[in-house]
Amino acid sequence: MHRFEFDPTRRTLIRLIAGATLSPLLSLPTGLHGASRKAITKTIPSSGERLPAIGLGTSRTFDVSATEQLPSLAQVLGIFFGAGGTLIDSSPMYGEAERVIGELLAEVPSRPLFAATKVWTRGRQRGISQMETSRSLWRIPRFDLIQVHNLLDWQIHLETLREWKAQNKIRYIGITTSHGRDHDELERILENHPLDFVQFSYSMGEREAEQRLLPLAKERGIAVIANRPFQRGSLFHLVKNRPLPSWAGEFDCHSWGQFFLKFVISHPGITCAIPATSNPKHMQDNMGAMAGRLPDLDMRKRMLAFLED
Repeated sequence: MHRFEFDPTRRTLIRLIAGATLSPLLSLPTGLHGASRKAITKTIPSSGERLPAIGLGTSRTFDVSATEQLPSLAQVLGIFFGAGGTLIDSSPMYGEAERVIGELLAEVPSRPLFAATKVWTRGRQRGISQMETSRSLWRIPRFDLIQVHNLLDWQIHLETLREWKAQNKIRYIGITTSHGRDHDELERILENHPLDFVQFSYSMGEREAEQRLLPLAKERGIAVIANRPFQRGSLFHLVKNRPLPSWAGEFDCHSWGQFFLKFVISHPGITCAIPATSNPKHMQDNMGAMAGRLPDLDMRKRMLAFLED
């Protein structure tokens, strides 16, 4: 694997960019677009811990091999932490992402972090080795959450994760899928195995989880992480050249990105959404969805009707 080597000049540049991004946000008495700076948080059912409702995904966006791209990603992290974000989600599946996260976390100012990754291999010992490698790449003493990625060899890995949790090597355990075809199997796992977290796709354009998975997770006391909240960007194509409706201001929404994200995190069963971006402006906009009011049930119906019109 290629390892980034930071020369002193680049290291200083990244610190300056991340620090300059973080400091002004921390000092602001009001949030983005004038909304309340108090971040929207959700409860993790198994512990009662509160978690900021917008996290950061790293699929594709943090899988970079050119050091020239790192200052922009450092700025993304600075904005994320400065606006109150804590949960960063990654996976060995995401190429260089875990290595990049570790390099950047070492350079940004001190910050609260909820570190979440996944195990994505077959076999107990390979799983253990992979998780230890991930921890080393992130440069952290332990993960808050490790999830079995896309159900791969889930019986073996859940056994290991339960042991690690009992030994205080991790705080939470979970399982994920990004494929609707796996929902039947995922449902059986949720019904029969104690878990802290489950992660699956949920967005205004992909709402299958409302039928079974979200109610089941609520019944079982399992926190839900929503991946692909923009449906890999396809939602933006649906509203291309359409103005944001004026009534979006009723729930402190100022962009289409916030429109889509506020819909996701306003569902009572969703704990955290994890949009992925490498663009600092998009990161700032995403974090604006975590401030102010959320749409209620009637407003959610209105949002769906507008999108489908």
